[in-house]
Amino acid sequence: MTAPNASLLIPVENQVRELDPKLLLACVAARRGFTSILGSRREIHFNITAFPRSIYLSKSITSASDWVFAILRHLGHEIVAWDEEALVHLPPETYFSRRLSPAAMARVSHFFAWGQDNVELWEGYSQLPSSARIHISGNPRNDLLRAELRPFYEAQVRDIRAAYGDFILINTNFNHVNAFSPVQNLFKPATNPGEEPAFGRAAKGMTRAYAEGLRNLKQAVFNDFKQLVPSLDRAFPGHTIVVRPHPTESQAIYHQIAEGCKRVKVTNAGNVVPWLMAARALIHNGCTTGVEAFAMGVPAITYRASVDERYDLGFYRLPNLLSHQCFDRDQVEDTLRRILAGEIGAAGGEERQRILDRYLAALDGPLACERIVDVLEEMMNTRGQLSRPDFRNWCAGHLKTFVRNRVKRFKARLPGSHNRPEFQSHRYPQIPLDDMRDRVRRIQYLLGERSELRVEPVRGQFFRIAP
Repeated sequence: MTAPNASLLIPVENQVRELDPKLLLACVAARRGFTSILGSRREIHFNITAFPRSIYLSKSITSASDWVFAILRHLGHEIVAWDEEALVHLPPETYFSRRLSPAAMARVSHFFAWGQDNVELWEGYSQLPSSARIHISGNPRNDLLRAELRPFYEAQVRDIRAAYGDFILINTNFNHVNAFSPVQNLFKPATNPGEEPAFGRAAKGMTRAYAEGLRNLKQAVFNDFKQLVPSLDRAFPGHTIVVRPHPTESQAIYHQIAEGCKRVKVTNAGNVVPWLMAARALIHNGCTTGVEAFAMGVPAITYRASVDERYDLGFYRLPNLLSHQCFDRDQVEDTLRRILAGEIGAAGGEERQRILDRYLAALDGPLACERIVDVLEEMMNTRGQLSRPDFRNWCAGHLKTFVRNRVKRFKARLPGSHNRPEFQSHRYPQIPLDDMRDRVRRIQYLLGERSELRVEPVRGQFFRIAP
């Protein structure tokens, strides 16, 4: 039996990528008696003093979390975490400086790893807290790749196929050079001619030499893909070409390309899983969707007309190794024709499967969500209810929240801010209550649960999922 006061705070940053897996986690948690509050990460942080003491599930442990984690602990919340970017990750030293904060990690009681590679990555960090408890759980995102849960997307797959027919999916990940806001790129635009550009947000934790090399490669690959799209439109007249930009990319250039083509469509609606299920083939370069496609048996091509092995093997190794590798447009077209003719399927082989198994746990057996909730349940059964903060901590938490909110709202109004309202609504659009209830009903059915869960709005913008 779960201990009293067992509530979860589940923040969602990029809705199309995170919402469905985290909703699955909330449903699994509800079977054990947990109540979850789920919603926009940014808005949860703004309203953090309004929530009951909870276990907060963080998607990252960067220095950007230091302030919020301090507030959470002042207010009596427990913090557990995984890293959304630890599956396809940078080389260790760059990853450490970019993705791990000693101060944030010291406030986390349990860490959930994607797989053995993630464990070894964290264990190689010299400032890993001695108290750190790391669990190989897998991630809720990979639960939705499993055959028994893919029917969650059946209706969406039908709708996608009805709208786009036979299509080739191109997933882009050029947010380092084509971000929604220029400040989010590896480098900001130079103010004056001949001036050395300053680091953008994407270069955080990188040396200048590493960031420049990555920018050069990403820009070259971006240019390759801009030429590939119209080429495929001409070469495959019987198929639609669907371009799906990264959630934090600007879509403008893709819409411009589509205007000059006959069958190119641009969208990043919804989670990528149903798009992969509906597609005849995926084309990417170093994108996590290459890993997801391999796990689901979807044919995937990595287009590597521009190559720099420092990054292709040091950063994008996993998705590239799990895909058919093509180094020019002729190879892409030939491989696509063979896939569409049924001559070849997804890249396969025992070696590729061994690679995937090392990086990604919970592709069979208990779900990643179940493994995570096992740990949360044990936490609560061992310690009982979360401790009430004393008056001094309560005051510190409220004061720091007030100051942080004023600073964040002020910065969001500054010219060029990456947190301006249109970007936030792009990253986390509002969700109707009926939509959330329908998603929960479908998850419950697939979990074999016939009891209905309570799904209700909280403060007008969050959702409570409860037994």
